Amino acid sequence: MSGMNPAEFANIAKSERDFWWYRGMRAIFFRALEPFLAGRRLRRVLEAGCGTGYFSHVLQNDRRLPVFPIDLGWEGLQYARSMGVQRLAQANALALPFRSAAFDLVLSLDVMPHFERGAEQRAVDELSRVVAPGGLLFIRTAALELLRSRHSDFVFERQRYTRGQLTGLARRAGIRVLRCTYANSILMPIALAKFRIWEPLTRQAPSSGVEPVSPWLDRVLHTALAAEAAWIGAGRTFPVGQSLILIGEKTA
Repeated sequence: MSGMNPAEFANIAKSERDFWWYRGMRAIFFRALEPFLAGRRLRRVLEAGCGTGYFSHVLQNDRRLPVFPIDLGWEGLQYARSMGVQRLAQANALALPFRSAAFDLVLSLDVMPHFERGAEQRAVDELSRVVAPGGLLFIRTAALELLRSRHSDFVFERQRYTRGQLTGLARRAGIRVLRCTYANSILMPIALAKFRIWEPLTRQAPSSGVEPVSPWLDRVLHTALAAEAAWIGAGRTFPVGQSLILIGEKTA
């Protein structure tokens, strides 16, 4: 696994708490996952690929969950340590330093795009290995090669996925798919115009898409994701989108 561009960690660290995309995707995460947590005791949670550690910080401090965050890049882990995130480890998601069936919930948030083509099944197999029988696996990943952008190039994104590809990876790893939906869908027409028309016309160099926008635009963009969180929280799905979310259960 080659990982993400180290230069992006500083951009994320500055924006992860308040930027519209991060706030909206956190809301979607919790609305999607919460129906499957009823009656479950989460004794150990793994975030495989924690980046700057901010989401683990949220899980640890706001949700009071015993989260174990790991990341390949030391650059992100330094930010996590400065926030007081506990149980940090520098490790490769392709060779997790944990025993099999060690976790009740395993999270992989936007890590799958960074695996070299051909390594994705190995990655999901390894995530599945550390999920306890009856435990949950939550994967979020970039979707659809058509939506590759200058940001994709900047962060060293190597591949994007379709719903069929992601569900197939999970099932072959012994995961029963409980739910799989696209997300970040409402804004997809705008993204498509930007990535396929505007960026090629202007010949923009690869650059981070995690850049502050004006407060009014931040509110508008966040409103779209908040609406998606409500839609997904009601059990509905999107047929297409910029991201994919999969929730599955370890069968044995």
